[in-house]
Amino acid sequence: MRQLFSTKVRIILVLAALITAALMIMNSVGMVTLPGVVTQTLMAPVRAVGTALTSTAELYYSYMFQYEALAAENAELKAQIAEMEDVARQADSVNRENGRLRNAMNLPAMHESYDLVDAYIIGWNSTEWNSTLTINRGTNVGIQANMCAVTENGQVVGLVTEAGPNYAVIKTVLDSTLEISGTISTSGYNGMVSGGYIDGHETLLKMEYLPSSAIIRNQDQVVTSGSTVYPRGLIIGSVVDAGFEETGVAKFALLRPAAEINTLEQIFIITNYATDAGAVAETTPTETTADNG
Repeated sequence: MRQLFSTKVRIILVLAALITAALMIMNSVGMVTLPGVVTQTLMAPVRAVGTALTSTAELYYSYMFQYEALAAENAELKAQIAEMEDVARQADSVNRENGRLRNAMNLPAMHESYDLVDAYIIGWNSTEWNSTLTINRGTNVGIQANMCAVTENGQVVGLVTEAGPNYAVIKTVLDSTLEISGTISTSGYNGMVSGGYIDGHETLLKMEYLPSSAIIRNQDQVVTSGSTVYPRGLIIGSVVDAGFEETGVAKFALLRPAAEINTLEQIFIITNYATDAGAVAETTPTETTADNG
């Protein structure tokens, strides 16, 4: 036991001597003192936490700065894309308009000599029995009531029923009160074409007063017969079905309108035209509505 105690004492003394020597060397070379070492030891974890917090703050700041930069860049890119899409839409609109205008220029060559005024649709009004649209031009460019409205391809849209200085109202071929004298171009049979609600065929036109002996074929084209209101040869629609009236003494035909009324953007008003005799037609309400016959 005495031997063991003496060994422990010697070990402690050696360690103390080594520590003392080390501290003396550290002091001799200008290093920290023992209290400083203790302080450094105690502060080390605090400094580690501080360093970690500083690094985290720096990373967060860097992230926020980059996020704001990316957000600003993203907003700028979105604005550029929106601008390019707007330019593309305008280009598409201009191309469509140019195409319509080019086709409209061919109308006088296809039919009689027309004077045309182009206009854009700015309003719609549609029910089961009535169908009208409003355009952005009127009497200030020569548009008046009882003038015919067509597409750039000579398809009948309807008839002007009201005109103000900078607007006009068009009653379309789908309206039940609008009647147009039509001819089946392949056979020459004549009848009256009107729109309105037809059960099960709401978007179709009906051609009535056809002879009971008339041979009517699907896809036969129906055109205007010609009058003081509608020039001859304008396309009204094409046959999709036919049958006998309830009396059995006449036939009728259902037509798909040539003009896609609900998708139109721009139409053309025929302000005057030359008849076969060469005279300029005067617009009158004759045979234009169901009320007038």
